[in-house]
Amino acid sequence: MTARRKFIKQASLLGGLLLSPFHTHHKKHIQKNVQKTTGTETRPIVISTWKHGLPANEAAWKILGEGGAALDAVEQGVRVIEADPDNGSVGIGGRPDRDGIVTLDACIMDQNYRCGAVACLTDIVHPITVARYVMERTPHVLLVGEGALQFALENGMKKTNLLTKKSEQEWRKWLKHSQYQPVINIENHDTIGMLALDASGHLSGSCTTSGMAYKLHGRVGDSPIIGAGLYVDNEVGAACATGMGEEVIRIAGSAIVVELMRQGKHPEEACRIAVERIISRNKDVSHLQVGFLALNKHGEYGGYSIHKGFNYAVQTLDSAKMVDARAAQ
Repeated sequence: MTARRKFIKQASLLGGLLLSPFHTHHKKHIQKNVQKTTGTETRPIVISTWKHGLPANEAAWKILGEGGAALDAVEQGVRVIEADPDNGSVGIGGRPDRDGIVTLDACIMDQNYRCGAVACLTDIVHPITVARYVMERTPHVLLVGEGALQFALENGMKKTNLLTKKSEQEWRKWLKHSQYQPVINIENHDTIGMLALDASGHLSGSCTTSGMAYKLHGRVGDSPIIGAGLYVDNEVGAACATGMGEEVIRIAGSAIVVELMRQGKHPEEACRIAVERIISRNKDVSHLQVGFLALNKHGEYGGYSIHKGFNYAVQTLDSAKMVDARAAQ
């Protein structure tokens, strides 16, 4: 009798799960790809920077929720944001440099230390896919400028004018004064970084950006730099960065965060230590924002930033939510 009650209770719980709106799409695969949660281990899971991470995570989850690879998820997830002309920080519609040219940077890294990147790429909506092509179709890691564009076109990508009317109007307004002073959590978070752990326990990450608004032409930040804007170590975890790229590069930020996790630090603590390292080497951080986001091999995650305002999106089988990162100031 006890066994029968237990069976009925379990069946009721499973039935409720399958009927919930969030899981209906995946009900055919729910038993095969059910999220693994044992102690502190949770997978699959995807996390990404800023509010635009919500739709990006949703696209990534279409792959992860079906048992797909983290690498495919982190590419397809950020492509959604690259293709959004209303997003002024990534892909088409990104804010131009001070010469009115939209240049894009991106990188991608998988569980086998394979990585690819492009920098100062023009006229291509999806730099993240070009970065993956660099990883998979060349012996190189980073292609830049005209060479990156030539490579993209040779691999079937189409040229597109990335400067939208909205971005052009904002740029022309800026030209009247031509003064560059980043606004915390607005103009200097021109990035989406995404980290994923798939059902097989493999990690991958991606990062894509149009860089600082009205930067010097040719400027490249941390986003396409492996070890700075993104780093993945499948034995330990993955990390990405957002904010003032020059400061992230100076401390090899994402690599530092991963190494701190290797030493046993929780992802949030690892991010905090990296942020404090940046603060310690700057006399004034009042106009400087940097945030780190990290995910370890067990599915634990965390973020930390210099100033309040940095947030990130998290999606698992059970929920899709935004998290406000803790901050030093």
